Amino acid sequence: MLQNKIAYKPYVEQDFKHLLGLTGISDNTLEIHFKLYAGYVANTNTLNQKVIELTEAGKSGTPEYAELKRRYGFEYNGMRLHEYYFGNLKVGGSELKESSEIGKAIIDTYGSIETWKNDFFKVGAMRGVGWAILFQDPETKVLSNHWITLHEEGNIAGFKPLLVMDVWEHAWLLDYKPADRPKYIEAFYANVDWAKVESRLIK
Repeated sequence: MLQNKIAYKPYVEQDFKHLLGLTGISDNTLEIHFKLYAGYVANTNTLNQKVIELTEAGKSGTPEYAELKRRYGFEYNGMRLHEYYFGNLKVGGSELKESSEIGKAIIDTYGSIETWKNDFFKVGAMRGVGWAILFQDPETKVLSNHWITLHEEGNIAGFKPLLVMDVWEHAWLLDYKPADRPKYIEAFYANVDWAKVESRLIK
């Protein structure tokens, strides 16, 4: 049995209640969404604790350990992507200006904000549950829109999330009919905090 203790600092759920009052995304939807996010934080902490216990007991080669490890991408990303998502929203939203750093970065890649926006909206409207994310390549600084299935399939190693949109049905189905996901995407866009998105840019 291993004698050393593994250090672990539990993750703490962030408070996003200041988002109540968003345009086109109801408080009821947000309250349910906050609870779901809290579940990912709790699950991440529980998962880590169980893995630590098995590791300290010298059982890291067991099937139980392997199955727990396979859950890391789902639980960790479920927690972190929600923090990015809630973090890039604010009541009233803000304007994406061509003269801003994020505006210039988008134009450098896509030629115009409208071209990028159309592409981002189309990615968000793709069939299935997951996320639409504007990433930045830390090596080239180039931006690109990506679809992430569930929470973990399609994430690009090392890329920085700049704008994160949750398009799982729990994010919008209480407010819109199943065929109206594009209306939710418009509502999301109207609430984006572009200063926050810009703060994520790798300069």
